[in-house]
Amino acid sequence: MDVSFLLVHSPSVGPSTWAPVAEALRARGHLAVVPPLTDVTAGPPPYWPGLVRQVTASAPRGPLAVVAHSNAGLFVPLIAQALAGQVAACLFVDAALPPRDGVCRTAEPEHLGFLRSLADDAGVLPRWTDWWPEEDVAALLPDPVTRQVVVAEQPRLPLAYYQEEIPVPARWDHVRSGYLWFGDAYAALAGEAGERGWPVARIPGEHLHQLVAPEAVADWLVATAV
Repeated sequence: MDVSFLLVHSPSVGPSTWAPVAEALRARGHLAVVPPLTDVTAGPPPYWPGLVRQVTASAPRGPLAVVAHSNAGLFVPLIAQALAGQVAACLFVDAALPPRDGVCRTAEPEHLGFLRSLADDAGVLPRWTDWWPEEDVAALLPDPVTRQVVVAEQPRLPLAYYQEEIPVPARWDHVRSGYLWFGDAYAALAGEAGERGWPVARIPGEHLHQLVAPEAVADWLVATAV
């Protein structure tokens, strides 16, 4: 089966975080699309319907593997529902893992205190890379040029984005699913994915390791999607 890849980046960052993997997939003969989501909070909340519309509007025809990184994992059930009949696989890369149904929160209550401490008087957060110490950000990225691109395209999200509840359609994961993790922060979610019976793999690295090892990530996506 010839599967195309719909690579969904976290709204906290931008499409360049998937660009090297998209290039690696195309070199293997696959269609790969990275919908740009840096403006999904431009209007009033709720934000998730616009994000889902923007992703699905970019989807090519035919069988799809929906691939999510980081916070984008929470939107996979709604994307899969909107593209019902096309989705061959739902793949998570160092990503948030939605429940099997019900609702999920964009940020857990224990994380909201940290986010509130960062927000300005208008309730707008700094860019994601500005949340962390300089040395931590440098360790995420393979070189200064990539860092410049990733940092420059980041949006400043409203705190309200992280206060949303996102509906989770039942049986969204009836298609093939898989989980790839990089760092220890996602070990528990990888374990939960394994408990669901999904294939799970690790490529050790930091949270943006798809920028460091795009060929290895592309290999896993292709092997797991079909």
